[in-house]
Amino acid sequence: MSDNSIATMEKHSIAWSKALSILIIVAGILAIVVPLAGGIAATILIGWLLVFGGAVHFVFGWHTRKMGGLAWAILLGLIYELAGIYTLMHPVAGLAALTLMLGAYLSVQAILEFVLAWHLRRLGASAWLVFNGVVMLLLAAAIWTTWPSSSEWAIGTLLGVSLIFSGAGRLAVLSAARRVLPKLA
Repeated sequence: MSDNSIATMEKHSIAWSKALSILIIVAGILAIVVPLAGGIAATILIGWLLVFGGAVHFVFGWHTRKMGGLAWAILLGLIYELAGIYTLMHPVAGLAALTLMLGAYLSVQAILEFVLAWHLRRLGASAWLVFNGVVMLLLAAAIWTTWPSSSEWAIGTLLGVSLIFSGAGRLAVLSAARRVLPKLA
């Protein structure tokens, strides 16, 4: 393959990556503008992942049945399958449950950030840990104090913010690649 055809393929790849990065940013903006739809979409994805995880447990149990783990693998598979099917059949209830778990996660993360800041206070960098802990605690409080209505905005909004930063990060990497490989610009 010639250098010219490789350069053309690389330009094509960068163009596609740029387009996909922009689509990721647009999806993030849509998730923020319509957070309930973004939250339900994330819930449906998690439901399908649970169904897939249950199937994996069944297959794993079948292949390791001679080692005595078949009953546990089937039990775990059933739990995954039931949770996934329930989530797919009732995505709004699944979204409410996910929002509760998010609130719990953020609360625990805030506490751990404060503990870590306390242990690292002599290094001088603990202010960022405290700041992060305060932000996590405020997010958790916003979710807990307004639940279940926080289900309408929390997951979708945070998903949107994550998508925007992911798309922007991809664009930054592409920009750096163009500087490193000027012939691709």
